[in-house]
Amino acid sequence: MAILIKNIKELILAENIPRLKVSGKDLSRLPTIKNAWLLTEGDRIIDFGEEKQGRGSPVPGENLFSRDEDGITIIDAKGRMVFPSFCDSHTHLVYAGSREIEYTDKIKGMSYEEIARRGGGILNSARRLHDATEDMLVEQALVRLNEIACLGTGAVEIKSGYGLSLEDELKMLRVIRKLKQLTPLTIVPTFLAAHAVPEKYRGRQADFVELVITEMIPAVASENLAEYIDVFCDRGFFTVNETERILEAGLKYGLRPKIHANELDYSGGVQAGIKYNALSVDHLEFVGDAEIDALQNTETMPTVLPGAAFFLGMICSPVRSMIDAGLPIAMASDFNPGSSPSGNMQFVLSLACIKYKMLPEEAIHAVTLNSAYAMGLSAEYGSIARGKKANMFITTPIPTYEFMPYSFGSNKVETVILNGKVIR
Repeated sequence: MAILIKNIKELILAENIPRLKVSGKDLSRLPTIKNAWLLTEGDRIIDFGEEKQGRGSPVPGENLFSRDEDGITIIDAKGRMVFPSFCDSHTHLVYAGSREIEYTDKIKGMSYEEIARRGGGILNSARRLHDATEDMLVEQALVRLNEIACLGTGAVEIKSGYGLSLEDELKMLRVIRKLKQLTPLTIVPTFLAAHAVPEKYRGRQADFVELVITEMIPAVASENLAEYIDVFCDRGFFTVNETERILEAGLKYGLRPKIHANELDYSGGVQAGIKYNALSVDHLEFVGDAEIDALQNTETMPTVLPGAAFFLGMICSPVRSMIDAGLPIAMASDFNPGSSPSGNMQFVLSLACIKYKMLPEEAIHAVTLNSAYAMGLSAEYGSIARGKKANMFITTPIPTYEFMPYSFGSNKVETVILNGKVIR
């Protein structure tokens, strides 16, 4: 099956020479084509260009547009824009039930750490997940996946971490595997047992770390349930030493790190991630010169989660300083029931500009190509390029691409194409 989209007002992030990531000043240079067309075949982007340009034989004009009898589906964009699908590189999308009572506690002034100490937060979700069946978890997660697809997301990372026991961590990862078979979204699974210390190990954190290393990691690897390993390396959670031991054990089983770092303090998590060649270090509310210097000339993507900082009322990561230092930036939703109960990447795009003072061009790169890189997917996802996956969306009628972050709160995605098929 082929799709031809014609009369595109502007084709966003269209690359003749595909890049794996974008850094520093280049983030503000967004390649676009006005008055464009785009052709897909199967699940791939075949070609694109300006309406007035030919592409050999046939020319993308009236002759090609009339060839729907040859299996080409023709979509007239009628002056709408086409974007590559958002890539959401950090979520906890599989969970059992919401936590709006804790939301009320936050309004009353309780901190994230205070709620966690009394058995709320991650431990609350762990108890609920333990009681839920795999079918229940799949059913709930599919609703969330369908919602984020309609909002423009085409690829998403999903972490475990609400299991906190061997049995329940495996249950979560098996649910994620089922979801990969049931949805057109591309899903990347990450193993995150070291998300919190379970109640039965309170006062025995070292024993839990040993359990993760000696039993959980081998079991996850034996079933090939995850591509990455994660640790919550921060004040009140896991120390640098514990994090490094877990990451080293994961690497022995082929699990590359993607870690939570520096959300609550200057924890050393950024440096620990870099030491073990983490694909990304995520959160980064507490980043100074030492962290920025450590990130220079590495393969590690600094990933900021604006939804969590917004929801929890935390300080914003110093994104401007990181960009000015020449670093890349990715943005993700952190979709989870406790600190970021939304997977809306359009809102993340808006927060990037409003709260972090990113230019629209920088923010678009951060939620597409760079967030694809943070999942190891940017060779095939995150931009409009020949040979890449045909994952894109057509907007509602909007005047400029700057309107996407400017007009927060409304869905500006009208048509969704994933794997070369129109799903909405």
